[in-house]
Amino acid sequence: MVKIEALKAKSVRRAPDDLPSSLRNYIDYRKSGLSLNHIVGCPLDCGYCVRHLFDNFAMKRPHLIVDDEIAVEQLVRHWAFRADTTPIQIFNRATDPFLPGVKTHLFRTLEALDSRGFRNPVLVITRWKIEPTDVERLEALTNLKLTILVTWSGIDDERIEPVSSAIAEGSLEVLASSASRVKKILYWRPIISGLNDTAEHFAAARRLAEFADATVFTGLFYREEIRSYFREAGVPDLYSDIARRKILPREAEGRVLEYFEGRPIFRKTSCGVAFSHGIADFNGHFGISEICDICPETQCKICEKHHQKPDLEAVLSLARLVSLVDLDGIEVSDCRVEVNGSTEAQRYFMQHALNFQVHDRAQPHRKHRHGRAEIGWE
Repeated sequence: MVKIEALKAKSVRRAPDDLPSSLRNYIDYRKSGLSLNHIVGCPLDCGYCVRHLFDNFAMKRPHLIVDDEIAVEQLVRHWAFRADTTPIQIFNRATDPFLPGVKTHLFRTLEALDSRGFRNPVLVITRWKIEPTDVERLEALTNLKLTILVTWSGIDDERIEPVSSAIAEGSLEVLASSASRVKKILYWRPIISGLNDTAEHFAAARRLAEFADATVFTGLFYREEIRSYFREAGVPDLYSDIARRKILPREAEGRVLEYFEGRPIFRKTSCGVAFSHGIADFNGHFGISEICDICPETQCKICEKHHQKPDLEAVLSLARLVSLVDLDGIEVSDCRVEVNGSTEAQRYFMQHALNFQVHDRAQPHRKHRHGRAEIGWE
């Protein structure tokens, strides 16, 4: 259950010295860019949270690892940071950025980046309360391309998600009434077959989409740690097996798209962000045509204009920069770069630098599955 006292805290404590190294390393590279997480700990208890994977789910009160000024300085000096190019996420791994106390640090971090003149895309994901005064402060930013992604699922089983979806609904409505420069996305996730994929849930999502610049939908991240947590909570297995990638069966996707016909809806986060700002997708998904077959024509034209097959020498230069070992195994096609033996950080840095998809052969992207798990697509 949600820890009320932790929610009321107006300030965050200093992180303990024995914080796991997986959390003390507060900058890492993910698909949506450099992820800055110098606050860890969250009382919201969403059962499917990735905090299960970082030995952090039991920490209910937010803790500060380093001051905001230090965190920002380390971010912009990170080897992978490129001014005006590298996408940035803030507090997306181990807390909610709009919790009382945490949002003070969110604003300071954003303002520190903005005051330096950076125009990078910045993604902030929340399922908590956004107040009109919060939006007023965010609207004062002048450089960053800021997107607020409001997570909503419609799940009412408190064992899975104890936070009422009405909170996210209210936040989206506040953004719709007062945000202009700041873009807002209905982040419809996780969609779980047999749980929150009814006609009633779809109708609610369609109504909420009217308050957003775009809707992004996705499935469940179902690792062993998350399945074990649900089993201990008495939740029957949500799927037949665990998976490395998010699970969203073909049948569920088909019904989502049918229900949202005529509304801007996207399979990928960066696609929704790009549409909201009227820019090209920084992940270069345009090369994988079946991902883009639901995108508005106007967005496809923007992405097509910026989609250019990279020169092999440019790819090799980036591969050397990230210390990719097998340079001879790199191949460049019209839709993707293929590499061997890469980490996610290596691939995603190259992908954002090139604005072009980079895949590892050991983890192939099956056609029409859109980078999702095999469950429901066999």
